[in-house]
Amino acid sequence: MQEMSRRQFGKTVAATAALANVGISQKSLGQAAESRNLKFPGGFVWGCATAAYQIEGAVKEDGRKPSIWDVFAHTPGKTHDGDTGDIADNSYHLFKEDTRLLKDLGAGAYRISISWPRIFPDGRGQPNPLGLDHYKRVLDELLANGITPYVTLFHWDLPVALAGGWQSRDTAKAFADYAGYVSRELSDRVQYFMTVNEFDSFTNLGYKTGKFAPGLMLSAADVNQVRHNALLAHGLGVEAIRASASGTQVGLAENPTAFVPVIEDEKNIEAARRATREENVAFLTAVLEGKYTEGYLEREGKNAPQVAAGDMQTIGSPIDFLGLNVYAPFYVRADDSQTGYAIVPRQVSYPHMASPWIAVGPEVMYWAVRNVCELWRPAAIYITENGCSADDVMTADGRIEDTDRVMYLRNHLTHLHRAAAEGYPVKGYFVWSLLDNFEWADGYSKRFGIHYVDFKTEKRTAKLSAEWYREAIRRNAVV
Repeated sequence: MQEMSRRQFGKTVAATAALANVGISQKSLGQAAESRNLKFPGGFVWGCATAAYQIEGAVKEDGRKPSIWDVFAHTPGKTHDGDTGDIADNSYHLFKEDTRLLKDLGAGAYRISISWPRIFPDGRGQPNPLGLDHYKRVLDELLANGITPYVTLFHWDLPVALAGGWQSRDTAKAFADYAGYVSRELSDRVQYFMTVNEFDSFTNLGYKTGKFAPGLMLSAADVNQVRHNALLAHGLGVEAIRASASGTQVGLAENPTAFVPVIEDEKNIEAARRATREENVAFLTAVLEGKYTEGYLEREGKNAPQVAAGDMQTIGSPIDFLGLNVYAPFYVRADDSQTGYAIVPRQVSYPHMASPWIAVGPEVMYWAVRNVCELWRPAAIYITENGCSADDVMTADGRIEDTDRVMYLRNHLTHLHRAAAEGYPVKGYFVWSLLDNFEWADGYSKRFGIHYVDFKTEKRTAKLSAEWYREAIRRNAVV
């Protein structure tokens, strides 16, 4: 061992001498190390994201009535171990503590959602002042601590009282009334509104596969109509916000199926771009182009949605920014088929996080941004969600060393930096999530937070990933 140490010492001395011979100083070595910290543009927004039903609890307080997720979670067999959002993180009462967590991170923004059944317990009609007052207190606390709120109006907690849910066109109209009211009442505190979170998730998982609320398995025609009604709600919501709250910015948060070329060459890059447009035709393509493509309508045939006059113009209402929720890639290659691309199936051994649907492929962050920008040229893009589940375990000394989550975040932000460096209009990033929370059908079995929550005591503990994210924010860089 002593001899080995001498050898290694000799090598170190030789290496240092070699560096000196080529003129590399200790100062330049330090600069090289610093250059590895990939800096984002000035004014880049760093934030965290949550959703009302996943963190608030207090489901029966201050006039709130049930959402479809209250009913679904209380239906036996629908969620892991029968978990519900009845208490969740108790953020309804602990929002000041959560604001302190954000401030400690140095986060400049917080993406929250408003609970529709807190504002309109019956979905429409008479608003509930107690519900509105709660969000005013939350927003005031954020603003007092220098944190900009980004508000999502619908993050899946649809009021049960709305007959037919998203199967009814009237729900889109009710959403517009809700969006107009909330934006009018809160625009003195909120500059950024998002209409809807993830069309694909709440329509397909809720109405096609039955895995999410309301747990239905409808026909293809009925599912397409649900999708269309949700798109119409977005468009009507944009119009209502424009009419009620001038000076605010309006967007949406969508989780498009994100495609990565198997090889970064011209033909496969074009294949990824084609796939992005065609595989997202029922949602993002329709919003950003104001139409369904001919190919989509032909494929769906008699199952195509019923579209009233003016619907597509409303759905295509211009937005100020686009939020992308990015988690996992799909790989494509060019081929000679009619579409010009083929989706590459995942191998059995594909790497993934604790939730199997989160395949590890961080280059998806770059390609999600690039494909969307080259197809539709949005004025601004925010990554409104990115994060992962991990099997977090607290050590005996009270630490959560979630190195796997740090790996996931670091690599995705590295690829986001590439997109920003190439000039794509990436304005900010929101990690999912500030807290461990109620993870929909997975209940409390999957932890996504950068803060650990003991669901018995509601104590919050910063994980290693929170320490890492704090440093990234401080440096405005990948670290």
